[in-house]
Amino acid sequence: MNRPMYDTEKLWRMDRDHYIHPWTDFSVFKEEGSLVIAESEGAYVFDSDGNRYLDGIGGLWCVNIGYGSEEMADAIADQARRMPYYSTFTHVTTPPAAELAAKIAELAPGDLNHVFYGCSGSVANDTAIRIIHFYNNRLGRKKKKKIIARKDGYHGSTYLAMSMTGVEFDHTGFDLAPKLVHHIPSPNPYRRPDGMSMEAFCDEKVADLRKAIEKLGAENVACFIAEPIMGAGGVIVPPPGYHRRTREVCDEYDVLYISDEVVTGFGRLGHFFASETVFDFVPDVITSAKGISSAYVPLSATILSEKIYDVISVPQAEGAMFTHGFTYSGHPVACAAGLKNIEIMERDKICEHVREVGPYFEQQLGTLRDLPIVGDVRGKCFMMCVENVANPETKELFDPKVQIGNRVAEECQKRGLIVRPVGHLNVLSPPLTLTRPQIDEMVRILREGIEAATANLPADAMP
Repeated sequence: MNRPMYDTEKLWRMDRDHYIHPWTDFSVFKEEGSLVIAESEGAYVFDSDGNRYLDGIGGLWCVNIGYGSEEMADAIADQARRMPYYSTFTHVTTPPAAELAAKIAELAPGDLNHVFYGCSGSVANDTAIRIIHFYNNRLGRKKKKKIIARKDGYHGSTYLAMSMTGVEFDHTGFDLAPKLVHHIPSPNPYRRPDGMSMEAFCDEKVADLRKAIEKLGAENVACFIAEPIMGAGGVIVPPPGYHRRTREVCDEYDVLYISDEVVTGFGRLGHFFASETVFDFVPDVITSAKGISSAYVPLSATILSEKIYDVISVPQAEGAMFTHGFTYSGHPVACAAGLKNIEIMERDKICEHVREVGPYFEQQLGTLRDLPIVGDVRGKCFMMCVENVANPETKELFDPKVQIGNRVAEECQKRGLIVRPVGHLNVLSPPLTLTRPQIDEMVRILREGIEAATANLPADAMP
């Protein structure tokens, strides 16, 4: 690849002086600035000075088919030349929007046959709530509005999506929608009480949902929203049977179930959707984004069941309309990218590759458990996490000031690997095209990074 020359210093200063980044750490940003990522190819990215990094986080859980796909670039360019944009408000569509909606309906489980487009996972989740509230209004159940989510669940960064998010760190200094969202405990098996079986833990977490519905009153509860595997909250895989049983509780109380597949959808767990094929349940709504276009163009989809569509698609009053939507809903270039992404994934059998290579990734990461600060290695397929603790026997955490996750990430970056620090955790969500040799490279560097971070800890960091 012929790479242009970049003025790193100039880019660094322009970025520092003018760009407000998501999740900025202002305690260091004004001095340290940003790493300028300028090029990409396959599973690797390159900074503006030409240094190569194995991308262990797939952009942000999203570059599923890998970087630099010429046919994806061509599909995007061809659609932009043909027609870059037209509004889909009222009764206008475009070929890519119609074709992609039909394809998503074909891939989605059960009778989830209707698609609403947005540009992000946050918007997909906001859309799901707004439509569910409208659905209950249409049924005359105007009190049925409350949302049950989970501690450590992540659902986005808009006002409503962040209100549903249960990661307390993300709420610091910001307001949340008052009294609308109720959070139940996280189904984190690693943190279950000592001596409690997985079965008993699952019973307890399912009971948490039932108790919350009964406390709030089923007549007031609109929906339960849950990620099949909790992503930014720590890659938490719930105990076996949890999702199927919580779905049964929702059915019992007439509460709709939103499966937030923004991360797990489109191949990360080896299937286009994980709800039914991996976790044995069919929700009322699936939200998706990220891998739907492999992040080549922003795109999201809120996928609705016939049950919901049949209610919301009935005219509510003379002259009234379904007044929800965005300028870029069904953007033809984004939808063309989504169609091409699915075509590539099906043709190249990327889901099959994940199902074949994913267990190897899990196994190789599991070898890190012999390191003195590694308390847990968890996840599934290409959605994994290493939990760093001060004492693996007691699961005691490091003092947050130690910033152990950041220390590990920095040491890995020095060695050519990007991993994501989330507090004391390090998260890995690489492109789904990752090979066994690349997995070996990733695990080797991560081991070296953890060892270097441990060696450089302050003397009083360990208990």
